[in-house]
Amino acid sequence: MATLPLIISPEAFNESPAHVDILLVAVVQQSVFNTHYIPGSVLVEPAELMNGVKPAVGKLPTKDKLDTLFSRIGMSSDKHVVVYDDEGGGWAGRLIWTLDIIGHKNYSYIDGGLSAWLKMGFPLSTMTADYLMPEPTSYSANIREELLVSKDEVLASIDDAGSVVWDARAPEEFNGVKVTALRNGHIPGAANLNWLDLQDRGNDLRLKPLPEIERQLNEQGISKDKKVITHCQTHHRSGLTYLVGKALDYDIKAYDGSWSEWGNDPKVPIQK
Repeated sequence: MATLPLIISPEAFNESPAHVDILLVAVVQQSVFNTHYIPGSVLVEPAELMNGVKPAVGKLPTKDKLDTLFSRIGMSSDKHVVVYDDEGGGWAGRLIWTLDIIGHKNYSYIDGGLSAWLKMGFPLSTMTADYLMPEPTSYSANIREELLVSKDEVLASIDDAGSVVWDARAPEEFNGVKVTALRNGHIPGAANLNWLDLQDRGNDLRLKPLPEIERQLNEQGISKDKKVITHCQTHHRSGLTYLVGKALDYDIKAYDGSWSEWGNDPKVPIQK
């Protein structure tokens, strides 16, 4: 099986030998995929990774939907999934979180994704009539319920000194200035580090060096000695924060209900 690191640079992936056990996945919109993608990629559209049921539209899809998705793209237990997106890791991280939930441990993220790949001038393919879909499989997702975080678990974590909520939204959402739900603000005691602050915007959306990110996290009280629960509005942006937490070897889970669930529940506490 291919042995690739969790985070691989575009340069290293471009130079790596071809492996039949690699499943290369672009988590982008169909319109982007039609224009350009890394050769050998299969498309997963972002909406396929979400349940779509209001108010918590970002929750994990049903087992049936996951089975259909992963069977369509040719997933099997012996595949090493290499994933990228076109926005600096949110959707790619969301897919990696999904793989963790279904117990698939072999995966890598192409740092900077399509933005960095384009900048480097590496080979690209364009969607044409002769595009070959991968051979479909009969994949059965084994959902590991213990890795999912419920609203009640988040509620219990508020009074737990050994836990911290990492809110990956923008400061104006965290502060309750921007309206995104019936109630706005943040989960009491949560720490705010915007997902965009993990990206090097001057380096084609690659991640900042991990030691620098860890310093940023420690400054916010998000430290390795705590159980970390990350979220955003729909667990899209927090896909990246989840991925980074894994890369830093944090004890991290994601609350897929996110603010769209919390902020629309009149019974739970909020801070502004």
